[in-house]
Amino acid sequence: MKCLGLEGTAHSFGAGVVTEQGEVLSNRWDMYSPAEGGIHPREASRHHSELGPSIISEALKDAHLSAREVGLIAFSRGPGLGPCLRATATMARTLAAKLSVPLVGVNHCVAHVEIGCLESGFLDPVTVYVSGGNTQVIAFAGGRFRTFGETLDIALGNMLDSFGRSVGMRFPSGPLIEQRAKEGTTYHELPYSVKGMDLSYSGLMTAAKRLHDTGVRLEDICFSLQETAFGMLAEVAERAVAHTKKRELLLTGGVARNNRLTEILSGLARRHDANFHRVSPPLAGDQGAMIAWTGILQYSAGDCVSIPESHILPKWRTDEQDITWRGK
Repeated sequence: MKCLGLEGTAHSFGAGVVTEQGEVLSNRWDMYSPAEGGIHPREASRHHSELGPSIISEALKDAHLSAREVGLIAFSRGPGLGPCLRATATMARTLAAKLSVPLVGVNHCVAHVEIGCLESGFLDPVTVYVSGGNTQVIAFAGGRFRTFGETLDIALGNMLDSFGRSVGMRFPSGPLIEQRAKEGTTYHELPYSVKGMDLSYSGLMTAAKRLHDTGVRLEDICFSLQETAFGMLAEVAERAVAHTKKRELLLTGGVARNNRLTEILSGLARRHDANFHRVSPPLAGDQGAMIAWTGILQYSAGDCVSIPESHILPKWRTDEQDITWRGK
């Protein structure tokens, strides 16, 4: 069986085809990038509606499939921006009805974990999931992916993008900040806010902007910003590894492309004698292959949804879904 997965929770729309053996046959996506400011949900949903059909066609062409050869449709049901989720769900429902195939609604955050497990071969990792919309440290326990720690305000990727925009960088700013940070030579102290197992990045972002306003060299601010933000995340991840005693550490999500964060977390894993893996760049961001693969896992456990009941879940938390395809 082959599953077509549709992803459209925020700025990106993606379509991917994956087999039930876990082979990724295609993975196409396009990112909505506003000329200025942050993401406007209605403009992003218009992007998805306008480009979605052609992206789906390209994904099927890459997989050398006709639509009639697709046996399952999976879509990102939540969490995410309402207009974007609705546009994506509408395309998924239309395809499922036209092709007379089952429909599966996938939790976007869970999909990031499962595609990382597929690629790494990990069975039971502590997962550091970092993107523009989410920052979570996750581990499986009692039939669900439990959130051991998360941001209390803005996500790590959002913090980097917001700071980048304030100093004139284009979206997404994370890669540009990483480049500038390599040229940084002086560390400037910034708010380090870890509260129990949770993190707060808003004060850090404000302080970094103030440093820029006072004329501090941008390379040094980027260096200080990364070291502080990643250090906070590593502290929470290390506590989770120590507490759970799991022997696998997985880095996933769009910010997983950052080499400095990878370096810090791989060192953490070595200290705890744990295996480490970060997802490869094509599977790091928001894309359809992760939705397709998780859709197959859910379908194999009998988890489908009827079209009338396939409403979107914009606030669907990672730890609210029963992970029926894994044992307790």
